[in-house]
Amino acid sequence: MAGGRVAVAVAVMMMVVITTLSGVSAGDPDMLQDLCVADLASAVKVNGFPCKSNVTADDFFFAGLANPGATNNTLGSLVTGANVQRIPGLNTLGVSLSRIDYAPGGLNPPHTHPRATEVVFVLEGVLDVGFITTANVLISKTIKQGEVFVFPRGLVHFQKNNGRSPAAVIAAFNSQLPGTQSLAVTLFGATPPVPDNVLTKAFQIGTKEVEKIKSKFAPK
Repeated sequence: MAGGRVAVAVAVMMMVVITTLSGVSAGDPDMLQDLCVADLASAVKVNGFPCKSNVTADDFFFAGLANPGATNNTLGSLVTGANVQRIPGLNTLGVSLSRIDYAPGGLNPPHTHPRATEVVFVLEGVLDVGFITTANVLISKTIKQGEVFVFPRGLVHFQKNNGRSPAAVIAAFNSQLPGTQSLAVTLFGATPPVPDNVLTKAFQIGTKEVEKIKSKFAPK
């Protein structure tokens, strides 16, 4: 058990190093001082977050990735982010993590991260993963415990647990806040809504089908 925890810790550290070294290609600006802990309550709007003065160790700590997330939802998956919104000390550092848990049959649906490349390390289970290039080519693979897969910045990608047991990954990003756009929610759940005539022409379906899909993604 201890050996497994060490392996996971080493893998996470390696991913952080990788994302740090790849910072040249990240969308985040370079840091200009030792630290700039995010003042998440500030009304000042900048590219990132303004720095606060009263810094504590808790600004650099988050325990939320230690336990599996609840996957009893429509998609059978849950993403738990460890980004600057959860760890203010990540502000200007250009890295973040997340944990993704999958029930048997669970899906992390097609989505993009506009500001970061993603590297996943499989904690448990087996996943079918893939991304689609701008030439419309699918690059996919089945990955299992201890293995790593990379999703290039900005490309549509997904993960699916086709196994009979739960699965989980730790994901690393070369951005303090990678951003996520889930394609279905973005197109059919936007506020205000994307016009029906745009979606009917884009997907070559009728207005009734569009309205039916929109009803599934309507803001709660």
